[in-house]
Order: sequence, then structure tokens, then C-alpha cells
Amino acid sequence: MGKKLCGTNYPTSICFIVVNEFCERFSYYGMKAVLTLYFLSYLKWDKDLSTAIYHAFSGLCYFTPILGAVIADSWLGKFKTIIYLSIVYVIGHVIKSVGAIPTVGNTDVHIALSMLGLILIALGTGGIKPCVAAFGGDQFEEEHIKERQKFFSIFYMSINAGSVLSTLITPILRGDVQCFGDDCYALAFGVPAALMVVALAVFIFGSGMYKKNPPQGNVLGEVCKCIGFAIKNRWNSSKGDLKRKHWLDWAEDKYSKRLIQEIKMVLRVLVLYIPLPMFWALFDQQGSRWTLQATRMNMAFGESFTIKPDQMQMLNALLILVFVPIFDLIIYPLVGLCRIKITPLRKMATGMIFAALAFGAATLVEVNVVKTVVEPAPAEQCLLQVYNLAEGDISVRVAGSDLFQNPIPKLQDPPAYETLTLGAPNKQLYIDVTFTGKQYQCSHAFEEQKAYSLIIYKENLDIKCKLVEDYVMKNEDGNPNVRFFNTWTEAINITVGETAFYVPSNYSMSPNNSVNRGLYPVVGCSHQTKNCEDLNLGLLDFGASYTFILVEESGKIVAKMMEDVKANNVHIAWQIPQYALITVGEVMFSITGLEFSYSQAPNNMKSVLQAGWLLTVAFGNVIVLIVAEGAGLEQWKEFLLFGSLLLGVCIIFSIMAHFYTYVDPEQLSKMYSEDSGKEEENDGNDMKKKKNDDIPLNEKKSTKL
Repeated sequence: MGKKLCGTNYPTSICFIVVNEFCERFSYYGMKAVLTLYFLSYLKWDKDLSTAIYHAFSGLCYFTPILGAVIADSWLGKFKTIIYLSIVYVIGHVIKSVGAIPTVGNTDVHIALSMLGLILIALGTGGIKPCVAAFGGDQFEEEHIKERQKFFSIFYMSINAGSVLSTLITPILRGDVQCFGDDCYALAFGVPAALMVVALAVFIFGSGMYKKNPPQGNVLGEVCKCIGFAIKNRWNSSKGDLKRKHWLDWAEDKYSKRLIQEIKMVLRVLVLYIPLPMFWALFDQQGSRWTLQATRMNMAFGESFTIKPDQMQMLNALLILVFVPIFDLIIYPLVGLCRIKITPLRKMATGMIFAALAFGAATLVEVNVVKTVVEPAPAEQCLLQVYNLAEGDISVRVAGSDLFQNPIPKLQDPPAYETLTLGAPNKQLYIDVTFTGKQYQCSHAFEEQKAYSLIIYKENLDIKCKLVEDYVMKNEDGNPNVRFFNTWTEAINITVGETAFYVPSNYSMSPNNSVNRGLYPVVGCSHQTKNCEDLNLGLLDFGASYTFILVEESGKIVAKMMEDVKANNVHIAWQIPQYALITVGEVMFSITGLEFSYSQAPNNMKSVLQAGWLLTVAFGNVIVLIVAEGAGLEQWKEFLLFGSLLLGVCIIFSIMAHFYTYVDPEQLSKMYSEDSGKEEENDGNDMKKKKNDDIPLNEKKSTKL
């Protein structure tokens, strides 16, 4: 018997298991929190590809637990499986972190290392997923049931604690720490890698205290063999063979009736699992589509606190810790007092409805978020705006268009981009400018699907035109873009925060750079002959793109702001309702689903249902992968599609639940208390035969939504 904690019935070994789980979950969720933005800003993938790869990785993490369970049950046992696959896990983290170092190879090398690292991480985290909790449960004696239950509560708390802390910390490491001149993804992935090393070291350190059960055979493999044998026998049967009531009964020639009856019970539950992937298709978008939505929102809480878009995911873990006791201690008892029968399947169906409502809320938010987004021009068209730097109002006419009907005042911030039709992939167009009654003409080449600023300025007695290409896409991390246009005869150096700008002389534009959101009342600038006075740029807000025109007023340089792309005007707090709704759905669907599965399966078949449950999560991520790459919908329409699909699936699930009959697996154990491998006497007792063919197992009233 192992050592106990302070005279209690808790084995000392569980301390190492809980710490291991905390560090492993910190490692997994911390890496995953910044993964979507890593694809976007570091690997330069588009949003759809980033979403697809994110969900491909998430799905793989839920396919591999079956492999881990088979290895543990049939070959190595839980302890060795956890050790070996944790080593694979650590190697994957290290490779992933190295792939995020800019100086290691080119983009192809970074992509190859990232994908290899993610595959190894999926194999590691998925492989140990079915082993760690079960290994912790193995440490308790059979009579210490209450202690085991409390251990699983502590184990679950360690998972959520690791999730909350990691989704809070790793985005800070990504965005607030600069390395190699940009966001430090190498550090954001490196810290989770270090935590996984700690998890492995802690688990190994407690190896002398563990109770290690030997492999007890692969139940999942036995189930698959039995089903395969039944199908084969049924296919090869002739018309003269004795009819069987159920197709699984064709396996009676080789397998015990008890095993066949247990598989029937499991299959009844697995059929109910068929609609469930759609819930997970919605739930797992918190780390992909919802994070991308957050990048286009205002993330400032006053002037002192700013949240990062990938930190919003921690709300789910926080709300889980709050909602679970509220539902168990308050909501469910109150509903019970109203004489409403609460069954597990009803809870799950209600959870689906809440998840669909969450995507309804996300749709409303998205409709308002996109109002500040400048949509790229379609084929054979481009976007155009005009800056007037002349000494008075001007009128602009572009050949072949009716744009800019009204006069444009000096230094007016253009209200919006106009769509200019080219009629070809590229075209040379003449532009007529009227100033103080005189007409001037210039010519520029335009390309389709690009955005331009036409800058009109006076040089000596002539009017000049300069066409510059604009960057109108909002930054993936939400920070604003800034550039400067210099009207002076000398080049100017400007430093905004930690970003330096070199602005060439004589009506030239600086490159476009991202800066941190914030107030910039004092910005240093200098030119060749002397230092210029500090510039007041004001508030550079989330999601905006600014052009500052450097002009001379009263003998000093002044920066005039032009807001090319509007700042994000929907606050990120509007995401809280959708996170609250999806978490309520998780409490009612996920936790209840596991409870239902375990209550409806024989003891030796619970691992089979666990595998089936994890596969529903995997297939849910496959659904998102397909829609993200294949649908091509606007984001609000995609959210609405997912919500509508889940409501439809909920109706189907409710109909299936109506016809489901709850059973008591314990009754099966009593019925087959004798050796189930022995053949029963064929005495012609039809009633007894009927009972063994399809046992009702304490049927209860069906549930309805």
C-alpha cells in the first residue's frame, strides 16, 4: 500500500499527477491560444487557411486518444504510455518553438517545422489524454470511492487553472515581448514547451510511489472483432439458417452473450452520438473565428488596461468554474422544484440551443464589426481616395467615371474610398484637376483590386499629382498602421513608440508600419540640419490605418492626421454574451454527456464510449475545416449558418432522444453473474430465449425535449 497524505486516504502519488496535469494543460492551451495569430501574422496565411489548419490540428488531438488507449491497454500500460508519449509531446513543442525563430531558415522551413511540431504535439497530448485521469483513479483503493470522486474534482480544477493562466500569459509573451524585431512567438511557444518538460519531470519523479496496473487487454479491439464477426456471419448466412432477432446475435457462435448484450447497449448510445459533432464544430471556434473577430474590435478598457484578442478565450475556463456550481446547486434544483423532469438528454439538447444562441450573438457582433472594414475591390476595379495639399479647394475628375462630384477642401480627411471601374486588370487613366479656375491634367496607371491615395499638391506655380498604393487590411493583432507623407525638402526621422520611420524628402511617403495602440502626444522627430519639435499624433486606435501629412505651420513641422481605415468601434466586451452562452451550453452538453455515457455503459465498456465521445469532438473540427475552406461565405453569414445547422441538428437529436430507453447496466451484471462464456442449454424455453436475446434492462420512461 502506498504512502498517504497526512493520515488521509489520499495517496501521495496523486500530487504528482495533479501537478503534471496542470503543467500539461498550461502547455497545450498556452500554445493553442496564440496559434491562429501565428498562422496569420508569422506564416502569412489567410484567415480561411489559418482556421482550417487550426481545426485540423484540434481534430487530430481528438483522433489520437484512441491510439493512446490501445497502446496503454494492449501493450505498455498507462504509466509507460504517459512517459513515452510525453517525450514525443516535448519534442513536438521544441520543434514548434524552433520553427517560430525567424533566423532559422526561410518560410518553407518554418512551415515544415511548425507542421511537424503540431503533429507530434497532437500525438502526445491525444495519446496521454485517456491515460492520465484513469491512472490517477488507479491510485485509490476500491473502498475509497469518495476520495476518488474528490480527486477527479481537483483534477478537473487543475485543467481549468492551467487553461486560465496559459491563455492569460502566453498572449502577453507574444505581444508585449519583442524579439527579432517583431512579436515573440518563439517565446510564446517556448514557455509552454518548458512547462511540458516540467510536467514530464514531475511525473517521473513520483514514479516510485505509483500503483501501476498491468495492461488488461484492449476492450475496443474486442468490440470491433465481435462486430466484424457478426457482420461476416450475417453476410455469409444462407436463407435456411436460423433467423436472429438482432444482427449482432450472429456473433453468438464465437462470443459470449454477455459481451454481445454489452455491445448492444454501447451501440444504442453511439447512435445518439451521430448528431453531436455539430456542437463541437461551434464550440471549438472560440480559438479561431472568435479570436479573429476580436482582432477587429476595440480592446481597451479605459486608458490603463488593454486585453489582447487571444486572451478572450480564458473567459470560457473562468466561466466554467463559476457556472458548474451554480447549475448544480441552484439552477437544476430550482427547475426540479417546478416539477420539470430533468433528464441527461434534455440537458444536452438545451445545451445545443444555448450554443446556437451564442453564434446568433456572434453574428450580431460581426455585422457591426465589419462596418469599419474596407472591403477589397472586385476584379477590374480599384479603390481611390484624394488628399488635397494645395492652397485651396480643388475639383477632381477621373476619366471615364463620375467620382468626386463635390469640391475637396484643403487637408480634408477623405470620408471613404470610392470604387473606380477600370474595365481591365490594369489601365492608364487621365485625371483632371481644377484649382482656382485653372485645369491641370496628370496620368497614372491603376491595377485592379488595389487601393490608392491620389495626393494633389502645389509645386511652384504648377499642380502635381502623386499616386501611392494603400494598405487597407486591418492588422491581425488589432494594432494600428501608420505612415508619413513629407512635404519638406529634407528627409525626416520619426520614432513612434519603438517603431522608427524614415520619411524621404520632397513629397514622399514612408513605408506603412504597425505601432502599439495608445496616445502619442509627444513624438520625437529630426532631420539633417536640426531636431524638429515633437509631434502630437493623438490617439492611434485599434484597427485604424493613419496617414500623417507633415506640413509647415508658423515655422515648425505639424502632423495632419488622415484616417484611411476607420478605428474599431465595437468594444470587445460585446463578446462576453457569446462566451457566456457557449459556456452554459458546454456545462449542459459536455459534462452531462459524459455523465449520461458512463451511466448507460457496462463498466468494461466505458472506455469504448469515451473513445466515441472524443471522436465526436474530432469530427466537429473536421466540419469547421470543410466549411472554412469550401463555403467562402462572409463571416457573419458563416456564423449564422453554423447556428442554424446546430438548431436543425438539435431537433434531430431530440427526436432520437424521444425514442431512447434508459437502461441500468448493473442489472446486466446480475443477470450474467455466472460465466458468460458458457453456452446456455437449448431447452426450448421461448420466454428464456427471448429474454437473453434482447434484455430490457430496467427500462425507464423515454425522454422528450
